[in-house]
Amino acid sequence: MSSAQPLTDSTVTAEVFADIFREHPAGVAVVTADAGDGPVAMTVTSVSSVDVAPPILMFSVSGRSSSAPTIRAAQTVVVHLLDADDVEIAKLAATHGVDRFADTSSWSRLPTGEPRYHGTRAWIRGKTVSSMDAGDATIIAVEALEVGAAEGKSADPLVYHARTWHGLGDHSKLDPTGGRI
Repeated sequence: MSSAQPLTDSTVTAEVFADIFREHPAGVAVVTADAGDGPVAMTVTSVSSVDVAPPILMFSVSGRSSSAPTIRAAQTVVVHLLDADDVEIAKLAATHGVDRFADTSSWSRLPTGEPRYHGTRAWIRGKTVSSMDAGDATIIAVEALEVGAAEGKSADPLVYHARTWHGLGDHSKLDPTGGRI
């Protein structure tokens, strides 16, 4: 946000709200799915863990995304948790008007049929268990069915902040003693 002026309820416009969240860093993930019309991919910064028993995560899908109808319709999805080495996958899945699956060497289908990008730090295949419309978006809850990780991969997690990609690493630690909250 460009100013530190206090806001009131009457000043919460779409622009002000977007500006506030641009300054809030978020982990980056790519969600892939195929509801029968071909694979789609979408970059999201809204993935979060909901519960561990059963293992449930959630993310939101913007209604403005061309991938939204397929992700909403799919019974299963793959959520790829990205690190800084995966920024090109994040950029690809965030780019409008491109074939996100043109490079057939960068992805394959799981035995269950879902598209999965190769080499990402971790991925979670899950089934949609709930969804809720929220404005122009849909919040989707997914129960994890299968997980995978790239062996030996230890790059910094990928974070999006102020319209820029960042690698979150040791250089950004505020407590060098490793203290926990």
